Amino acid sequence: MTQAGQDGPALKAQAVYFNPYQFIPRERTSELFADLDGHPVGEGTMVTATQEMAEAVRPANAPGKAHLNAAEPVVHFDESGLRVTGQRQWLHSASPARLTSYAVHAKRGAAAIDAIGIWPTLAGRAVHDHWQAYVTYADIAQSLCHAHHLRELAFIEERYQPSWASAMATWLVEIKTAVDEARPVQRQMPEEKLAEFATRYDRVIAEGLRANPPPVVAEEQPKKRGRVKQSPPKNLLDRLEAHTGEGLAFLYDVNVPFDNNQAERDIRLVKLQQQISGGFRSQEGAEHFCELRSDISTARKNGPRVLEAVKKALSGAPFVPSFLSAQAASPG
Repeated sequence: MTQAGQDGPALKAQAVYFNPYQFIPRERTSELFADLDGHPVGEGTMVTATQEMAEAVRPANAPGKAHLNAAEPVVHFDESGLRVTGQRQWLHSASPARLTSYAVHAKRGAAAIDAIGIWPTLAGRAVHDHWQAYVTYADIAQSLCHAHHLRELAFIEERYQPSWASAMATWLVEIKTAVDEARPVQRQMPEEKLAEFATRYDRVIAEGLRANPPPVVAEEQPKKRGRVKQSPPKNLLDRLEAHTGEGLAFLYDVNVPFDNNQAERDIRLVKLQQQISGGFRSQEGAEHFCELRSDISTARKNGPRVLEAVKKALSGAPFVPSFLSAQAASPG
């Protein structure tokens, strides 16, 4: 002890666990400590513990980000709005099954994607929900989320009742079932099955396009800037037709996922955080949140208990997945 009163790694780890991890507000966290330990913990201690945790895990997060960029065959991407100093910013996530990387940026589009640095030189395949900023990276292999498409198709079927929407939803599920059955034993299905699935997929899109021709603009109508407004069915059909390769990527390679659920699970935490706290008081606080949540999420995916991972980080030994440690130790 170097001071009359001093907080050790165990208490700081609990403060991090209760507040930025479990999203228990600081006032209630202080009350928890008072009830459990007979000693309330001040807000300053919680802020300091969060800062120390973020600084401790930053070097451990860097190899994971590099691994996502260069070594993961499939990476899921998503983004969600959050409030920082009263202004709307964006939390960006990148994650396969074994890693998570979060970053906060004032922008949602290409400026943020370039600054974060995972997308521009991604070696693997990117899975996303067709945010237009992603689509502009034409040199990167991509795959679209069919969970989003199924939700859109369900809305279109209920609202407009076209036969093609139900047929497409059924066909997507049938293809997924066939791919799931093939995955344990083969990387790609037989050529005849691939042709059958792809032909039917194209046929349903063609049926939908015949039922949804482009909107007609009268010659006497004043021209407006931008694209002509289309119906939701036409927008979805145009997307499916223009990005058939990305839409059927999961068919041609059974290791490509059908949906972007991994990213949706990893991004869900920020929605909960916003509901509870309403936002971050400082830019630094938002960045610290991204660092420590990247480390905690990665730890959860690889086995260690969260509280133990936090304790080790605050003791100077942040968690690093074994496969990253092996890569660092390899002379290659």
